[in-house]
Amino acid sequence: MAIEQATFGAGCFWGVEADFRQIPGVKATQVGYEGGHTASPTYQDVCSHTTGHAEVVQVDYDPERVSYEQLLNVFWENHDPTQLNRQGPDVGDQYRTVIFFHTPAQEAAAIASKAALQESGKFRKPIVTQIVPAETFYKAEDYHQQYLEKRGLSTCRID
Repeated sequence: MAIEQATFGAGCFWGVEADFRQIPGVKATQVGYEGGHTASPTYQDVCSHTTGHAEVVQVDYDPERVSYEQLLNVFWENHDPTQLNRQGPDVGDQYRTVIFFHTPAQEAAAIASKAALQESGKFRKPIVTQIVPAETFYKAEDYHQQYLEKRGLSTCRID
């Protein structure tokens, strides 16, 4: 069994991680920081808006059981990709919507998925999700890992 990796930033990483953990074929998730210029940032560093990092979820998955396209669908369904540097009440560049691709096939799938969603008319505003090459992933502090699960919560969404 070959495990592949996918990395998504969709606002606060707690709820997004919980959503990905529910998918059959997802073997592991980790929350962390990616896409900035500061090595080994802490949560406080990232919240200072000086690191350039986004809060992300790194997903290890079995492509025999779940496709990258299915993971993209979960990503799109669980945040507002038209909001630049925010999700709901969370504001800042660490909450940006971003797909970090690990392979050319992931890049192509992400671009096609974004275009199809934009053309669908589901959103009135343009989708601002960045699609960029994966960089160094910095694992977040242990207390952020599976944060909602540890507290008996299933979501942190504000509807």
